[in-house]
Amino acid sequence: MKAADVKKGNVVEHNNTVYQVRDIERSSPQGRGGNVTFRFTLYSVPAGNKFDLSLRADDELKEIELVRREASFSYMDGDAFVFLDAEDFTPYQLDANVVGDMAGYITEGLEGVYVQLIDDAPVAIQLPPSVVLEVVDTPPELKGGTATKRPKPAKLSTGLEIQVPEYISNGEKIYVSTVTGEFNGRV
Repeated sequence: MKAADVKKGNVVEHNNTVYQVRDIERSSPQGRGGNVTFRFTLYSVPAGNKFDLSLRADDELKEIELVRREASFSYMDGDAFVFLDAEDFTPYQLDANVVGDMAGYITEGLEGVYVQLIDDAPVAIQLPPSVVLEVVDTPPELKGGTATKRPKPAKLSTGLEIQVPEYISNGEKIYVSTVTGEFNGRV
């Protein structure tokens, strides 16, 4: 497929290595005859090594057939995350380096996760768009503050740290976007 058609989450092959597309930056040069270029942030599957690739819109990338299976997070096996298939309860084990930063969104029993398989081997996960996490440590709201609501740091039950509105307090459950990593409302 052409570079211009590649989407986040696609799995592609480049130089005999399989990569998952995590981020895409499109740049349109000014002036005539300028080619639109795409800068892809890729992570090798399953090792998780980062690779940056720049291509012109018409350059070809080979898409890899990927099977997506809905699963839920079951338990940790050492440093590995074990997910259970929602239909047949097949366990899929992914190492912590493959899960990477997404670990901060994974809680016990988390549903709506998609495990991505190539040739029946789990290579990556796709999280639901938002997850519910508990605030475990955030400063109290400042009394008599200005009318503007300032964000404040909050540590969540998974160790993730994000900015939350001032009115959020310890023990509250909140929605967190897995796409932007931002506060997405109270539960």
